[in-house]
Amino acid sequence: MARVKFGKVTRARRKRWIKRAKGYYGTKKSSYKKAHEQVVRSMAYAFVGRKNRKRDFRSLWIVRINAAVRPHGLSYSKFMNGLKLAGIEVNRKMLSELAINEPKQFETIVATAKKTLAK
Repeated sequence: MARVKFGKVTRARRKRWIKRAKGYYGTKKSSYKKAHEQVVRSMAYAFVGRKNRKRDFRSLWIVRINAAVRPHGLSYSKFMNGLKLAGIEVNRKMLSELAINEPKQFETIVATAKKTLAK
């Protein structure tokens, strides 16, 4: 039986993994085995990171809304309850943007939520 050497396909596959490891430190960028391990791990971190980004932004919006509502004498949870009872369906991202960029419109929304809670 003939001896099988590493051919074009194997080399190309290994080069692909090393190419993906560009910018890594030390052996992780040049050794196939270490590069492969690190790239697989990095892809797992990236997958988790894409999920965490959504959580982080939602919590940021909530903090901003809470900070904007406190001077009006409401907490975040009461404000959101007031919006729900008033039938105002604005997502947290837009509420956060309104609180930062359009304080007058945000005040009217807060007043509406407050009025609904008082009933």
